[in-house]
Amino acid sequence: MLKKIILLAGPTASGKSLLAIHLAKKINGEIINADSMQIYKEFKILSSRPSISDFQKIKHHLYGIISAKKYFSAGNWLQEVKKKINLCLKKKKIPIIVGGTGLYFNTITKGISKIPDIDLKTRNKVRALFKKLGPKNFFEKLLVLDPKAKDKILPTDSQRLQRAYEVKIKTKKSLFDWIVETKSDFLDFNVKKIYINIPREELLLKISKRTESMFKKNCIDEVKKFNSLKLKKSLSANKLIGVQEINQYMKGTITLEQCIELINIKTRQYAKRQNTWARGHMRNWNKIYSKNFSILLKKTLKVTS
Repeated sequence: MLKKIILLAGPTASGKSLLAIHLAKKINGEIINADSMQIYKEFKILSSRPSISDFQKIKHHLYGIISAKKYFSAGNWLQEVKKKINLCLKKKKIPIIVGGTGLYFNTITKGISKIPDIDLKTRNKVRALFKKLGPKNFFEKLLVLDPKAKDKILPTDSQRLQRAYEVKIKTKKSLFDWIVETKSDFLDFNVKKIYINIPREELLLKISKRTESMFKKNCIDEVKKFNSLKLKKSLSANKLIGVQEINQYMKGTITLEQCIELINIKTRQYAKRQNTWARGHMRNWNKIYSKNFSILLKKTLKVTS
């Protein structure tokens, strides 16, 4: 019999964490985090990490495990998640992987390419060349270097053009050959895939309620503590919705009401991007929803059985 793992995704504030806890209770499961911001130790409130009482109800893994000072990629997450899946299975528990980071789920369903790390010297050389030539001429140069890039990259996709170029000059192999050779590490697993397909109007209400609750829990203090770390601006934790807006409020450039509204707007935009990602990358997932929680749980149990 194939080993079962459950993937539970959905837009931010759609109720994934609550559903995961009830599902875990019913099927003897444990929960593994697939949210790139809930990974960080420093953000409990702004990342909407499950509460201590949630952790007491069901065993949770990979929440608040890394400092915001550290770089943590989808590849790093995959290494950690494999260990936790094996740990759950050893204990005869069903791993329930929950979150909103599409790229993390992709590493499970589609795998992650084994492209060697590209050194900074090569990267900078390629960037300088791109700057000198401009997108159109760089695209033409790439096609000479790697004809397989034709019809696979848009001439306007500057990031991907540079990536294809650096991979080819460094590994002597086309980026697209690397991609073809990429496969999931979970092909011999029974992977159940669920996406919470919540209607937009309901989601907007939930987002507003959650933002309100973050301020009641004192997310301003969380940002003050985060600021004291004096992190490099390039680190991912700086991108967490709320950090920039609360800093603007603390500087006095916007009011508290404007700060809350900006966080709501940014969160709505993020949810929209998550749904767009799901339409493109999660076509074969079970899209389910019900406003009635017990019906939603029943639907989830049916899909995962």
